[in-house]
Amino acid sequence: MKIVIITVAGVSSRFNEGIPEEEKILKCLYYEENPEDTLIYKMVKKSDFADRIVIVGGYKYQDLISYIDEHIPQNLQEKILLIENDHFSDLSSGYSLYLGINESFNSFGDIDEILFVEGDLDIDDDSFSNVVNSNKNVLTYNFNPIYSNKAVVLYQNENDEYHYLFSTSHGMLSIGEPFKAIFNSGQVWKFKDMNLLKIANDNFKENLIEDTNLGIIQKYFDLLEDASDVDIIGLKHWVNCNTREDYKLIKNYWSGE
Repeated sequence: MKIVIITVAGVSSRFNEGIPEEEKILKCLYYEENPEDTLIYKMVKKSDFADRIVIVGGYKYQDLISYIDEHIPQNLQEKILLIENDHFSDLSSGYSLYLGINESFNSFGDIDEILFVEGDLDIDDDSFSNVVNSNKNVLTYNFNPIYSNKAVVLYQNENDEYHYLFSTSHGMLSIGEPFKAIFNSGQVWKFKDMNLLKIANDNFKENLIEDTNLGIIQKYFDLLEDASDVDIIGLKHWVNCNTREDYKLIKNYWSGE
């Protein structure tokens, strides 16, 4: 069984900055004209290869339910499992991923792989297909410049181990060891070893519950013993939709402009 987990629980604070309260929206549901021009619609369509699609919501959760009922094609609705993260405002992104993984293990048997993607991303179809078609664990990177105030850094050290760095305060970053390669993380991952993923997920619940999703991801890749079991895949088109200006760039890409 192949599973995709999409997390969309966050409060969309930058996306809704300066917007009256009654007009604020969950950013993955935002569109201007066509209700199919949303981040969640495009990502669910990309995920049609999967046997099940797990979507973890939180902020404006009822709006997410309504949108899926009204606009997602029925054949894809039948694959979707919706999960509500009721700690979206007081815990970080890691808790959404924890819930998605935990519920997948509880609800589905014989899982072969889990692909995880953050729900505020737009990625080109070819790059996403490269992740889907890989028979290994996957780490991804984008081709944007690396700025410490907004990038999540992925680097490979001299022992061929992969590590993440980011600044929660959008400040400076420092790598305290020699490294072979450094990337701007693409925020899409694939996990192939379900035993190791369960260990990483349980460790998050017990020790890291206030951490970001990197708490689970880093632990998982730390547990892998062979770097050759990992594919590093570049995402040619990649936009992290933080603002409505970002959405306009994405919409222009969708329309081929």
